[in-house]
Amino acid sequence: MAAESAAFTQLTLPVLPLDDEVVLPGMVVPLDLSDAEVRAAVEAAQAAARSEPGKPRVLLVPRIDGTHAATGVLGTVEQVGRLADGDPGALIRGRGRVRIGAGTTGPGAALWVEGTRVDETVPDPLPGQVAELVKEYKALATAWLRKRGAWQVVDRVQAIDDVSALADNSGYSPFLSTEQKVELLETTDPVARLKLATQQLRDHLAEQDVAETIAKDVQEGVDKQQREFLLRRQLEAVRKELREINGEQDGEESDDYRARVEAADLPEKVREAALKEVDKLERSSDQSPEGSWIRTWLDTVLEMPWNERTEDAYDIRGAQSVLDAEHAGLEDVKERITEYLAVRKRRGDRGLGVVGGRRGGAVLALVGPPGVGKTSLGESVAHAMGRKFVRVALGGVRDEAEIRGHRRTYVGALPGRIVRAIKEAGSMNPVVLLDEIDKVGSDFRGDPAAALLEVLDPAQNHTFRDHYLEVELDLSDVVFLATANVLEAIPEALLDRMELVRLDGYTEDEKVVIARDHLLPRQLERAGLDTDEVTVDEGALRKLAGEYTREAGVRTLERSIARLLRKVAAQHELGERELPFTVTDADLRGLIGRPHHVPESAQDPAERRTAVPGVATGLAVTGAGGDVLYVEASLADPETGAAGLTLTGQLGDVMKESAQIALSFLRSHGAELELPVGDLKDRGAHIHFPAGAVPKDGPSAGVTMTTALASLLSGRLVRTDVAMTGEVSLTGRVLPIGGVKQKLLAAHRAGITTVIIPKRNEPDLDDVPAQVLDKLDVHAVTDVRQVLELALAPATNGARPEVPVAA
Repeated sequence: MAAESAAFTQLTLPVLPLDDEVVLPGMVVPLDLSDAEVRAAVEAAQAAARSEPGKPRVLLVPRIDGTHAATGVLGTVEQVGRLADGDPGALIRGRGRVRIGAGTTGPGAALWVEGTRVDETVPDPLPGQVAELVKEYKALATAWLRKRGAWQVVDRVQAIDDVSALADNSGYSPFLSTEQKVELLETTDPVARLKLATQQLRDHLAEQDVAETIAKDVQEGVDKQQREFLLRRQLEAVRKELREINGEQDGEESDDYRARVEAADLPEKVREAALKEVDKLERSSDQSPEGSWIRTWLDTVLEMPWNERTEDAYDIRGAQSVLDAEHAGLEDVKERITEYLAVRKRRGDRGLGVVGGRRGGAVLALVGPPGVGKTSLGESVAHAMGRKFVRVALGGVRDEAEIRGHRRTYVGALPGRIVRAIKEAGSMNPVVLLDEIDKVGSDFRGDPAAALLEVLDPAQNHTFRDHYLEVELDLSDVVFLATANVLEAIPEALLDRMELVRLDGYTEDEKVVIARDHLLPRQLERAGLDTDEVTVDEGALRKLAGEYTREAGVRTLERSIARLLRKVAAQHELGERELPFTVTDADLRGLIGRPHHVPESAQDPAERRTAVPGVATGLAVTGAGGDVLYVEASLADPETGAAGLTLTGQLGDVMKESAQIALSFLRSHGAELELPVGDLKDRGAHIHFPAGAVPKDGPSAGVTMTTALASLLSGRLVRTDVAMTGEVSLTGRVLPIGGVKQKLLAAHRAGITTVIIPKRNEPDLDDVPAQVLDKLDVHAVTDVRQVLELALAPATNGARPEVPVAA
């Protein structure tokens, strides 16, 4: 080989182009002679070899995208014959690298070029680094060949000691691209070429390891899915056999959602949405989690009463009788329901049941203190109208999704409470009671009150969309009754969508009727007593309502009746009392103790709160209804030098400002009112509101504080039978306030006979029951001077009693 290389340093050879293929020295490759260029080159080499000794020689040149490489390989034609497929071919061996020069002429149709043989020399013996490189390459090549099972080739590679031949042996590697082989061809330094071949082999082995790892993981996943698929098939087969053994039909209709959807009476848009989900379900696999979501959604949609409606009872008189029988009082609500039914009847008679896509629903807000029957009234309304009744408790709800539902993508997603209420009712026009709507809160999960805006808006709720259903739900035929204790706690935008009906509490006569007709029979049954065994006369019920309880509602009254009946039942079981027994007002003290709420007018004059100057009786409204509020005033000792105004009793800012206004009015108009205003300049005033643990606020105690200070300064007592309410201005005007009905009911319960209210609140007296107004002497005033004339008792013998001094 060395002698042959030295003899052919300058060469003239026919070009044999190789399209997208590279042959390196030492490689033996078969070439197809059916290609014209290959055949021309081989024939030209054979013609030239007749005049020269040796085998025919060609120049193997890679051709990439029509461009020849600058370096080729000297090849000798070893044999010409036929390939394995029968086509003519030639076996060519690569001998050495040739740097291609200029073109020239030669025999045949081939392209002839001049070339220079590249001399490749490696020092002998090999340096240590080169020897290590040879060792590494052989190790990498051996590892790759063993993975392919080419054991014979392993021995051949291990037998190669020449660095150049070892590097060129990479030409057989099928994983090398044409560009990589060209790079090996054009690298003339044997050591650099071996480094390049080693790096290429190392990179390939690394890629192969990653590919094998991925393939292994994929295969494990496929094996797991196949195993799960087979097990599920076996499970289905077992279930099928069990159904056949038990005589059940295979493929029940409950499993065929498409048949159920097509058979159900659904609105058109809902049907389209349901069929789309059925298509998704049929395309999804049994293992897909989306399948369970779709099935749950379809079950919910199919269970909704889309076209189910109950017929309203248009017997107006009958409905009114039902309301009267189940609830005493509450005339405002009864009138509103009667009006609603009358309008519904007329709309139905004239074919106006649906106008503009909206039906004739109603949204009422029942606002009042606890125990007046707001919640039970909802059942009575549904009974009177012949509708289904559903109660939705909103107290403490803080998640907006409780109203509008969750998105279906969440685990455990459910529709909102409104949709669940319609589903529970089984009709699209129930009476839905939204209980304790003023107790709805808000936090990071949203504001449920904001979600209720669409539900309770008659202009929008015919196209209500729940986040879970995501189809339009018509709520325009639903009667919504929202209950609340405190009107101020309801957001203004939500309150604007509801018709407000106030339930301000019961009179004493109404409480007696409720106790006699409703509470007593119910508690007799719970105590295990018959109506002929224990009777409670009206006098006892009136005393229970007036002196043992003082509330706007009847819950405490019912508890008192229950306690009374339990006491009678226990005494009978102990042999201390014989039945039947009639409970009178004289028996109450022995059974349940002394009264807790004795009217101020019934007490000894010396023990009354207004027995000293500086104490006035006011009226207030709390979350439990109306109440009587006492105001006490005193002046500090002049020797202490403490001037100014002191306020106690957990007062709000508005009430503190009212006290300042009252004090300023008396200071500026004291002389006109014949009051010793000098005491207010030299001595500090102290105003206290008893029940100091209870927060108080509002402007309506202005006239009461003015009267208390005027009584203190003049020494005239405030009449025991007088209570007052109203805001006072700096000029002495009495301004209107709210809650007149509740305050007058509270005055009536407390035994007050004279009430002073602002003149501009006179229209509110129309809401007060007639039996209460008959027992009250109501004075409507415009100026605080009129209040003082009515409230202050005449001075005794023209002398001013001693003014109380604060300790």
